[in-house]
Amino acid sequence: MNATMLLLHLLGATVWTGGHLVLAVTILPRVLKGKDVAALHWFEQGYERIGMPALLVQVVTGLWLAWQKLPSLALWFSAEGGPVAQLIQAKLALLGLTALVAAHARFRVIPRLSPATLPLMGWHILAVTGLSVLFVVAGLSFRVRWGL
Repeated sequence: MNATMLLLHLLGATVWTGGHLVLAVTILPRVLKGKDVAALHWFEQGYERIGMPALLVQVVTGLWLAWQKLPSLALWFSAEGGPVAQLIQAKLALLGLTALVAAHARFRVIPRLSPATLPLMGWHILAVTGLSVLFVVAGLSFRVRWGL
């Protein structure tokens, strides 16, 4: 069961992080250069069908894996949980930041998206992409123990 959950978690991370890297590195520069709001909407509509379920899989499996590593919510948020608790805290903080940036984009930026607001959307995309890479680093830290 642990291996299955880890596999699902990694597949979710692959889709989420990979999709945002593709968006940030290949789509976003063209969108910004051409001020092409439609191209950004096109990518987002297609990506959301797989990206949002992947994020949900990551959250569910991540919480399950965290519980397997440290089966006490109290220890997740205390110094007594040691390095594992610190990594769980880091991943939860990254999740919170991702949710804040995504909510701001969804409710404030995207409804008013225009060629003039594309740079602001670009910053949101770069922020979520950076956070997703940090998620991967934090997750890898459970295995390689280099810490954050």
